[in-house]
Amino acid sequence: MLRSFMRAKIHRATVTHANVEYIGSITLDPRLMKAAGLLPMEQVDVLNCSNGNRLTTYCIEGRSGSGEVGMNGAAALLCSPGDVVLVVAYAHLEAPEIKGFEALTVLVDARNRVKKTHRAKAAFTGKAAPKK
Repeated sequence: MLRSFMRAKIHRATVTHANVEYIGSITLDPRLMKAAGLLPMEQVDVLNCSNGNRLTTYCIEGRSGSGEVGMNGAAALLCSPGDVVLVVAYAHLEAPEIKGFEALTVLVDARNRVKKTHRAKAAFTGKAAPKK
């Protein structure tokens, strides 16, 4: 059975600009994308910690070293400059792939520079979660 796992996350990045006139996406500093293993045009969810909005979009590269986290198109209506966001990508795995899978979290500072990274192993018991 195919299951979805967080593959990579840029944790608590600060939105640097919002441009509703641009045709969709999130613009990211390529250094952030590389640290998180994100590719141009890869689908991501953006979770806005400042206002609770959640959206799905795709990555495009900005200027390297800029610290850019820009919301474009309709996403610019849900995130404003200064908002704190999580940028999350997922992997879809079969049961045999889960055992060795590790998710990557990229922690950034207030200027969206990589502070450190953290890996966490996925756990799979083959059992359903206990009922409450």
